[in-house]
Parts: sequence; C-alpha cells; structure tokens
Amino acid sequence: MAEVWDAVVVGAGIEGSATAFHLAKNGCRTLLIEQFPLPHSRGSSHGASRIIRKAYVQQHYAQMMNEAYPIWEQVEQETGTQLYIKTGGMLVGPGSSEQLAQTEQSLAGAGSEFERLSSDDLKLRFPNLSFPADYRAVLDPEAGVLKADKALRCLQDLFVKYGGRIHDEEKVMRIDPGDVVTIHTSKSTYKTRKLLLLPGPWAGKLLGPLGLQPPLKPVRISVLYWREKGPGTYSIKKGFPVFMDAAHLYALPSLEYPGIFKLCYHSGPAIDPDDRDGFAGSRGNQEIVRMMCDYVRKHFPGLESVPAIQESCIYTNTPDEDFILDCHPQYRNIIIGAGFSGHGFKLAPVVGKLLCELAMDKQPSYDMTPFSLSRFHNTATPQAKL
Repeated sequence: MAEVWDAVVVGAGIEGSATAFHLAKNGCRTLLIEQFPLPHSRGSSHGASRIIRKAYVQQHYAQMMNEAYPIWEQVEQETGTQLYIKTGGMLVGPGSSEQLAQTEQSLAGAGSEFERLSSDDLKLRFPNLSFPADYRAVLDPEAGVLKADKALRCLQDLFVKYGGRIHDEEKVMRIDPGDVVTIHTSKSTYKTRKLLLLPGPWAGKLLGPLGLQPPLKPVRISVLYWREKGPGTYSIKKGFPVFMDAAHLYALPSLEYPGIFKLCYHSGPAIDPDDRDGFAGSRGNQEIVRMMCDYVRKHFPGLESVPAIQESCIYTNTPDEDFILDCHPQYRNIIIGAGFSGHGFKLAPVVGKLLCELAMDKQPSYDMTPFSLSRFHNTATPQAKL
C-alpha cells in the first residue's frame, strides 16, 4: 500500500515552509512539495530583505506580530543565524491621514510602543527627507529588516531537522479529495490525511479544480533600487529606519547592494504568474518606474532619481488585503493559505502556527473570522471539476 502522510504542504515559499516547520515540530509526518528548484525567484519569497513591523492599521495583525517576533527569535537561536536587524520604522503621511490615526490606535490596542512625530520633528530628525509642511510620522521602534532568503532557508532546514521531507522540482497536476487525499505530481503520487495548499500566486489555478474561486489577483511588483548620492545617506549605520508612506510606498536599506536603497510601490499590474514579465507586466512596470522617479525627486533628495537596479516579485492580493486561512468548505481536510497581499512574510511564523492548528484539529490561537473564505461571495463554483 502507498505510504500515507500525516500532512502534505504544497508550496515552499515562506508561508508553506513556516507551516511545514510547525507541523513537523508538532510530530506530524510531513512532506513539502515545491514546483520549482529551490531556491528560486519565481514567486513571492525571494530576495535578501523584507520589512518587519508592528505598525498595522488592522489590530489583529498588530496582535499577531507580538507573537511573530519571539518565534523569529527562536528560529534565530535554533539555527545560529541572525535574521532580524532592528532599525525602527516610520510611517509618513498627511496630518489628517486616517491610516496614521488608525495605526496609532492599533499599536496602542496591541500594547505596542510608538512615537508620534510632528512635521517639525520629521524635518529635524530626518533632514534627508522632503515632505510637505502638513506631513507627520508614526515611529514603530521595533520595526526593522528581516533577512528574507536566510529566513526561508532556516525554516526549511528546521523542517528537515524535525523529520520533514522536501521534494522540489515537482509540480502538482491533480488533487483527488477524500478521507485520504491523493496528490498527483509531475513525478509521483502521494496520499495524505491532511493537505495544506500554500501555492502563492498559483493558488487560483489549484483551487479552481477543487470548486473554489476566491477573488485572488496576482500582481507584478517592481522592486526598485536607487543609488545614494552620498554613500550611507539612508543606511542602517546612519540610523535611517525602514520607511512606509501612506500613499502605498515602502523602503528599506538594501542588504545585497551596498550604497543602494530599496524603494518600491506597493502595487502593480495584474498578471498570470506563469507570464510575469509578459506584455501586461512590462507595460505596468514602465508606468510605475516613471511615477517612482518623480516621487524620489520630490521626497528623497539624497538618491539618484533613476533606479540603478530593477527586479520583480509577485503579490497575490485579496480585495480587503486580509489573508485566506481556512478549510475547504466541502473537504475539511484540505486547508488553504493564500492571498498574503504583499505583507505576509513577517507574519509567516504565526500563519504557519494557525494552519498547523487547523490541520491538527486544534482550536486556533486567534479569531479566524478575518481570514475566512466565506467572507467572499461566490467563492464556490457551481460545479467542481474533480
């Protein structure tokens, strides 16, 4: 008889790897399947750096981040690898910005520290920025940089240490639901009691044949790097924090390119994840680069106003930018994690814990209402193609 796994996780990005880690650590015999050779840059988890922060408009994420930080610290300790660099974080916007006010309320509600900077404070503390007189800022002292590619590798290494197995270069071709789920891949067939789907931008392509059509939109993000006119102007050593603008921009010191600053727009054109750099992605990239050049000229006088390096990644967005963390409404042993909307990396340790709890039929540690499939109308297709 074919071996039956306790759990099979599809997708070895940060969310899938964190989920597999928690399952293995809790004694589940777990297989992690990835369609591309590891490591790869085809999805949403590659690159050297991500922002980590507690500053969220939504209080449920601010609360979850209070747990994410200690888990990241445990991963650092278990692997002997530094993953978190504390820089502080700054959110800027007009004084009347609802986002700034809600972020302050959320931080206060989660019991997290923050500092409010007036327009004058902003100019005094950060003379290398230029914003209108009515702008102010919220400072999150615990924010910083996560070493993203190292974080992903550490979770995968720990997963294997706890007995897990990784199969990369193996694409899922078909899923047959049942009390024991059968997964057909490009190389083999597997059976499992619990299937956890965390396929990133490919979620829609796997969920459709299972009778689900949640409103997931993969978009191409232009990852732009800008050369400093004076080396170190916006560096960690000079005390410059990670940065967010209420107008959906974010920035952080570049770890991979010395003398270069990473500053990007938090959106992009809708794409097919198998054709990320096709016509739609390329045309949208040109428009975003023009907009970002103008933004840099106006607000970051210490940067050259043409990007030195251009890369890309993919977000998979939901309409409300909340995640999907739920069981399939018909097949309760199929668990779904999707729609991380460009802000899921830092939360991966808690996401993995929650999905592990669902797979092990435990009471989730948090209210799962914001993450339910049922919040979307017309999620299910009339006829599932199984």
